[in-house]
Amino acid sequence: MCNFNIIAESDKDTVVSEYTSLERKSTDFQSENALEQDFIKRLTEQGYEYVTINSEQDLINNLRAQLERLNNFTFFDKEWNDFYSSVIANGNDGIIEKTRKIQEDEIQLLTMDNGYTKNIKIIDKDHIHNNHLQVINQYSEDGGTHKTRYDVTILVNGLPLVHIELKKRGVAIREAFNQINRYQRESFWAGNGLFQYVQLFVISNGTHTKYYSNSTRSNAIKDANSRNTKKGKTSNSFEFTSFWADSQNKVIPDLIDFTKTFFAKHTLLNILTRYCIFTSEKMLMVMRPYQITATERILNRIEIAHNYKKYGDIAGGGYIWHTTGSGKTLTSFKTARLATQLPFIHKVLFVVDRKDLDYQTMKEYDRFEKGAANSNSSTAVLERQLRDPKSHIIITTIQKLSTFIKKNKEHEIYTRQIVIIFDECHRSQFGEMHAALDLQVKRRNVK
Repeated sequence: MCNFNIIAESDKDTVVSEYTSLERKSTDFQSENALEQDFIKRLTEQGYEYVTINSEQDLINNLRAQLERLNNFTFFDKEWNDFYSSVIANGNDGIIEKTRKIQEDEIQLLTMDNGYTKNIKIIDKDHIHNNHLQVINQYSEDGGTHKTRYDVTILVNGLPLVHIELKKRGVAIREAFNQINRYQRESFWAGNGLFQYVQLFVISNGTHTKYYSNSTRSNAIKDANSRNTKKGKTSNSFEFTSFWADSQNKVIPDLIDFTKTFFAKHTLLNILTRYCIFTSEKMLMVMRPYQITATERILNRIEIAHNYKKYGDIAGGGYIWHTTGSGKTLTSFKTARLATQLPFIHKVLFVVDRKDLDYQTMKEYDRFEKGAANSNSSTAVLERQLRDPKSHIIITTIQKLSTFIKKNKEHEIYTRQIVIIFDECHRSQFGEMHAALDLQVKRRNVK
C-alpha cells in the first residue's frame, strides 16, 4: 500500500485549502459607502497601501515612482516622458495592446539619455512580491459626455490592473456589471487611457461577489488605430463572471470572505501573472478556482515525484476530475505550459484517445497560444519531436505513443524527465501501452 499520497498545501497556494466563512450581522453594510470603506480598510490590513489620487497627473506621478521602485532606477525627466509617451500611454494602443504588455511584453526597452538601453519591468512575474499593491477610491474621469467616478481600484506598480465596483446589499450585482460596461464605453479610454490596463473586474453587493477578465467574450478594438473603436465597443457577458471558491470548490460569495482570500496579495498576484491567458484571438481569459487548484496540485505532484524519485510510481501520478464543459483543455494547457518551465522537465506529452481529438486539442491549444504545442501526423514525426529541443509540448495519440514505444526501446527520451498528461482515463491507456511505458521507466531507473 502506498502511503505517499500527500499534495503539499501551504498559505502560499493560490486557492485557499479550506475556508470557513465569518459570521455576519444582518445590519452590516447597509450603505454603499460603508461597504467601500470597510473593503478598503481590510485591504490595507492585508498589506495594501492606500493612496489618495485626485487627478490623472497624480496617477502618472505615482506610476513613475512605482516603476522606479520596482526597477531600482531613477528616470531623468526626458527619459520618463519618452518612456511614458511611447510605451505606457502610446496613442495608438488600445485595450489589446495594453493587455499584451501586462501578459506577454512586461519588460520594455528604455533608451537612456546617455544612449544606452535598459530593460524596464512593468510587472515582475518571476518574484511576484517585488510588485507593490496600492488601493485608490473615488477616482474621477471625464469621458466627454459626463464625468464618472470609480469605486475602488487596485494599482500594481502604479498601473490600474484590478477594478472593483460595489453596490449596497439588496441591489443585484448585475447593476455593478452594467456600470463597468458603461465605464468601458464612456471613460476608461479617456485622457491617457491608463484604465485600459485593467485586467480583472470584481463586482459585489456585499452578499455576492464575482470576478471576470477585461475582455471576456469581447468584440472590442478591432482597429487599434481608430479612436472610435478604442473608445470601446465591448460586449462582456455576465454569463462568464465567476465566483471564487476554496480548493474544496466551496463558493466564497461574501465580500469580506472574498477579500480575505481572493485579495490576499500572493493570490491576486498569482492570478494576474500566472493564471490569466491572453489568447491568440486577442482575448483575455482568467482561470476559475478549481482550474487553478487542479493545475497547482499537478505541479506539486510533479515536484514531489522529482524530489523523491517516484518515476513511474503511483506516488508520481494522479488524476483530476473535470466535468464536461468545465474547461479541462484550458487546465491541461496551463499545466503543460507551467510544467515546461520547471528546470528539470524536458517535455510534456498530452495524450488523447483518437486522431480527431488530437486535431481538436491542437486547435484549442493554438487558440490559447499560437505555436505553443506540436501535434504529429505519424510516429516518425513524434520521434523527431521527442528529439527536437524546441518542441516542449507535444500532443499525440495513444496509438502513436504505443507504436513509438514498441519501435524505440533504446531511445534517449527514456533518460529524460517527461510529464505525460492523459486526456481521459480510458482502459486503452492502461493496457499494453502503459505496461510497456512502465517497463521503459523501470529500465531507466535500474541503469
